[in-house]
Amino acid sequence: MAEAETAAHTGAVEHHAEPALMGFAPPVAIVSASMLVLILIMLWKKVPSAITKGLDSSIAEIKAQLEEARSLRAEAESLRKEYADKIANAEKDAAALLEHARHEAEAIVAKAETDTAEVITRREKMAQDKIAATELAAVTELRNQAAAAAAGAARGLIAANYSAGADKAQVDQAIAGI
Repeated sequence: MAEAETAAHTGAVEHHAEPALMGFAPPVAIVSASMLVLILIMLWKKVPSAITKGLDSSIAEIKAQLEEARSLRAEAESLRKEYADKIANAEKDAAALLEHARHEAEAIVAKAETDTAEVITRREKMAQDKIAATELAAVTELRNQAAAAAAGAARGLIAANYSAGADKAQVDQAIAGI
């Protein structure tokens, strides 16, 4: 260490020998030559064509996938449009059914009102007929009771005022008038 410190203080720099292949080729030449040999072996074994084939097949596969994706997208778009049309048609059908149901409900309500009015009219007529029949029966019963009372009163008067002799005189008088 003392020598390195002394050399650092004195400004002297130590030189080392550079490695060489068999004493005449520097390291840069060795690396360049080995790279050149590697490239020549790769060309001789057709590595670039294999790489090109691999890249071409990858490109073809990617193109096929892109084409498949395009066709799937087109199919998805057509399905989306079809379902959108179906939804629109279903909404129209639902609106039409709702409108039809409203018209039917209105018709049913109108018919029910008409039927109710007819039933009320019929029941009023039945009630009036029943009242008229009850009045007629009451009048008939009153007449019958009046006739029975008059007949009973007449019987009582006749029995009280007429005798068999008075009857004979009236019968004779009626026969003479004929």
